[in-house]
Amino acid sequence: MARKCEEGRAVGIDLGTTYSCVAVWQEQHSRVEIIHNDQGNRTTPSCVAFTEDQRFIGDAAKNQAAANSQNTVFDAKRLIGRKFSDPIVLDDALLWPFKVTAGVNDKPIITVNYKGQEKQLCAEEVSSMVLTKMREIAEAYLESPVKNAVVTVPAYFSDSQRKATIDAGSIAGLNVMRVMNEPTAAAVAYGLEKRADCVGERNIFVFDLGGGTFDVSILTIKDNIFQVKATAGNTHLGGEDFDNRMVNYFAQEFKRKNKLDISASSKALRRLRTACERAKRILSFLVVATIEVDSLFQGIDFSSSINRAKFEELNLDLLNDCIKTVESCIMDAKMDKSTIDDFVLVGGSSRIPKVQQLLQDFFNGKELCKSINPDEAVAYGAAVQAALLSKDVKNVPNLVLQDVTPLSIGRSIIGDVMSVVIPRNTCIPVKKTREYFTVEDNQSSSLIKVYEGERTKASDNNLLGSFRLSGFPPAPRGSPSSDVCFAIGENGILTVSATNSSSGNSNEITITNYKERLSSEEINKLIKEAENFHIEDQRFLRKAKAVNALDDYIYKMGNALKKKDIDVKLSSQEIEKIESAIAVATNLLDEKNQQVEIDVLEDYLKGIESRMEQIIAKTN
Repeated sequence: MARKCEEGRAVGIDLGTTYSCVAVWQEQHSRVEIIHNDQGNRTTPSCVAFTEDQRFIGDAAKNQAAANSQNTVFDAKRLIGRKFSDPIVLDDALLWPFKVTAGVNDKPIITVNYKGQEKQLCAEEVSSMVLTKMREIAEAYLESPVKNAVVTVPAYFSDSQRKATIDAGSIAGLNVMRVMNEPTAAAVAYGLEKRADCVGERNIFVFDLGGGTFDVSILTIKDNIFQVKATAGNTHLGGEDFDNRMVNYFAQEFKRKNKLDISASSKALRRLRTACERAKRILSFLVVATIEVDSLFQGIDFSSSINRAKFEELNLDLLNDCIKTVESCIMDAKMDKSTIDDFVLVGGSSRIPKVQQLLQDFFNGKELCKSINPDEAVAYGAAVQAALLSKDVKNVPNLVLQDVTPLSIGRSIIGDVMSVVIPRNTCIPVKKTREYFTVEDNQSSSLIKVYEGERTKASDNNLLGSFRLSGFPPAPRGSPSSDVCFAIGENGILTVSATNSSSGNSNEITITNYKERLSSEEINKLIKEAENFHIEDQRFLRKAKAVNALDDYIYKMGNALKKKDIDVKLSSQEIEKIESAIAVATNLLDEKNQQVEIDVLEDYLKGIESRMEQIIAKTN
């Protein structure tokens, strides 16, 4: 559910990895206004710095970064909602000039020096400082308090990352009415700005390559309904990674020329990074860019150049990964690329010529939309959503936004089988309930393990959380045990509840920070594995079905032997046959005999059914 809108104006905030942007719906003009900051810029660096005297946020923080690199924090979005032990965090920590260590529950902790004292911060705190800055920028422009906001996140952000973003908003004094997926926000901006007079249905492809994250989404726009068909992405791919490649390249060149290694000097690396960022932007409209840094290291000036071809060579694998993700999204949407009508480029890194060339080549030369501002489109869409959620705001287009969940959600059942309740790319918000049954006689409780993923074997997927439902009344195996309800809200946060119909007992879990959800790399790997191991999964499912069917059959035979007048209905020889068959089947199903072939189980079940059919019939 969207949070209730409190008093005060509602704004849309694009909380970016490198830059953030804030916008508001203007009733009197019936349009969105992108709000400029105190420097006159329409975007603000997502950067926070600490000195002996004060704290800087935004442009002021970035401007002093080279002189105070160890106490200037950026890329908080790459830390938020993650664990320190996450390989992504460990790799990034080697490149950051500020110190990141493991805190309580493996939470990443950033350590800086502020006013002569050591201060420890979590990613939510840093993000909250950026959000506070965006709120203050909006308040200065609107000349009134701002308490409500829609904050955007990458479509592939996990539950824990979304929850952490909401927490950051709360710390900043904001009521985060909803977290909105960035590609969806961009599609709203495009749909309102460029397709206001559009008649009929159009398929929109949104390519969002920002400073630290990458998302692609396919939406269908018809009238005022924006329906997401599929989404894919990578929460750890963007302009920062291109910068890292350039920094490493020029650090090696400096070492080759001067026999000095600058990798241990955070100040030198920060200054080199700033020069590389500038060169990267220049290469978007020129074929050659110059790198010049006075007294880069030990008083040595550094001057070099890089051409567009070399930049593309350094980053070709990352650029190709973008196109693979595009292809995956098209397949997930079950659409042909020829059916895409419009292509929307979002995020500063989408300006890179090679990105546009690869994308255009993939779509057979179709024209890409470059008329929408890639730095502001996401905040624009968020502002529209914020206005829609504010009951007292008028003249807002009556849009209906339908987003999707990126991975299948379900629970494990007998035999470690994944029982999918909400398939991947299902429109959200969504609520689905499924009935489950007991697997033992007089079963008194059930452990409900919640997973996300595409593998048939539950334990091959990612465990999100678990809870136990107790208090089942005595009943034979196969009796209804629970109605399990999976609900995903507008923010993409999952709640799972279960109720026993007989006793009325219930329990539930909200999946937030119980366990880290998958990173985008793990998601992509999981989907790829699901394709690569499709045959293996089918084989596992076939064996699980055979095991369950055989187990169920010997259970019925065992119950037949327990009947009071069994010795009257069956001869001692027939009873002996049933007992022998049960013993053999039990041995086959023993956990020690996991290597038993599927064919053996299936053949034995067929054989026992044909041999025992007439004998079992006598017991009924």
